[in-house]
Amino acid sequence: MNGGMDRSTQIRAMASTRRLRILSLLARPKAQFGHQESADPEAFGVCMSLIAEALAVAQPTASRHLEILRQAGFITVRRHLKWSYCKRDEAAISGYLDWLRREVGGAG
Repeated sequence: MNGGMDRSTQIRAMASTRRLRILSLLARPKAQFGHQESADPEAFGVCMSLIAEALAVAQPTASRHLEILRQAGFITVRRHLKWSYCKRDEAAISGYLDWLRREVGGAG
């Protein structure tokens, strides 16, 4: 799905503990963001403001990290009214991890 040109963006996205934390939080949206009332966090995604709150960072900081993850293809962002909701793209994450395993020659 993602070609070699996108790999540097993906590597950059994964090279941040904050972005890895975001992906970890979004892996279990119901457990992490079950208090979200505006939409089902699993079906619709998690509001960016709740992600910023979970990271204890300002919204612009969270938005920048989320944008890098979006550019890498690891999350999708869906707008609804004045809010943006984020969801992991499991296929893109799996594809990246498979590629990384092949590149470094690790056991499958």
